[in-house]
Amino acid sequence: MYIILSKSKTNKLKILNDPIYGLVSIPNSLIFDIIEHKYFQRLRRITQMGMTNLVYPGAHHTRFHHAIGCMHLMQKAIQVLRSKNIAISEEEATALCIAILLHDIGHGAFSHALEHSIVNEISHEEISLLFMKKLNEEFDGKLSLAIDVFEGKHHRLFFSQLISSQLDIDRLDYLKRDSFYTGVVEGNISSDRLIAMMNVKDNELVIEEKGIYSVENFLIARRLMYWQVYLHKTSLSAEIVLVKILQRAKALVKEGKNLPGNKTLQYFLLHKIDKENFTDETLNMFARLDDYDVLSAIKEWCFNEDYVLSKLSQMIISRKLLKIQLQDKEFTDKFKKKLSTKLKTKFEFKEEDITNFIIFDSVSNQAYNNEKPIKILTKKGKIKDIVKASDHLNLQTLSKPVVKHFCCYPKNFNKD
Repeated sequence: MYIILSKSKTNKLKILNDPIYGLVSIPNSLIFDIIEHKYFQRLRRITQMGMTNLVYPGAHHTRFHHAIGCMHLMQKAIQVLRSKNIAISEEEATALCIAILLHDIGHGAFSHALEHSIVNEISHEEISLLFMKKLNEEFDGKLSLAIDVFEGKHHRLFFSQLISSQLDIDRLDYLKRDSFYTGVVEGNISSDRLIAMMNVKDNELVIEEKGIYSVENFLIARRLMYWQVYLHKTSLSAEIVLVKILQRAKALVKEGKNLPGNKTLQYFLLHKIDKENFTDETLNMFARLDDYDVLSAIKEWCFNEDYVLSKLSQMIISRKLLKIQLQDKEFTDKFKKKLSTKLKTKFEFKEEDITNFIIFDSVSNQAYNNEKPIKILTKKGKIKDIVKASDHLNLQTLSKPVVKHFCCYPKNFNKD
């Protein structure tokens, strides 16, 4: 996927070949050294979309792909803003590139699954910050400005908005990239056009009025990608099963059972990991944990004597996932009780095991948040919320959260 070209061993101005953007340059030696670091190289072994490849076979791209793509788009954004007389120094440009390059470095194996199973009460953003601070120590404080930008502490507000907002560099890359690798054309946004329309007004990131239709397309594409890809019912089922597997494994280890798995995974199964005890040792172990560790363990757990663990593991390996039913309204207590009773009767599950095979929960999708508006710069120099500036009637609707309730249960179980 990536080809590194070099004139000599000391030349660190490398060129990478990205399937979406073509040739991507690494702007300076500091950024090259960060990319070469083992913390960042781990992202090659973390899938961008978790278990989504069970639905869209092409979705095997990694967090590494995404981070490099974000760095490329950030360089383009900096060029655009400079061309519009927005002063950005070389030091600030480097900080912006580092901040966006490392914004997802805290993602664990299969992206979000770890946050709901063997690592608790600490988000990937918080772990990303821990990684950045550790790297800052190794690089003699050269990441300090990037950390300020990442944390939203920099006095130039639009810097942080380029990293995290409703129209940030992160979203511009992942929508286009995920659309490419899944083959879902509805998500194919014009990131070049959106970046070309960026400007700064009153220290905030804005989009010039002539880019309004590109923003509309971006918001609609985001909504479609969430329902069609990110919240696809099979993807949801796969992630739920994966989380249940890891939770079950952790519970069994806590009971004193020995489970096959390498030392890195065993560390997280043996210890309670949360924000309070996320030490340097934990961070280093986290940096060693990737998709391969988890998947290889699950293959072994398929033959474990614990019925729940083996059955759930087989579901992932054989792609025989839980059936999932989505609806607008909450499931009634009567329905839940009836389904639970039939499930216990058919499969002879113990009462305490039921929650591993029948799951009730909900998901929501809000394509646009009015509280953090995308601002349009009119030709007269005024600032308007995209919803008010647009004549697209659906944008107001997109600002309302849509909640779907779902129920998961074994496929070969007849709920009737």
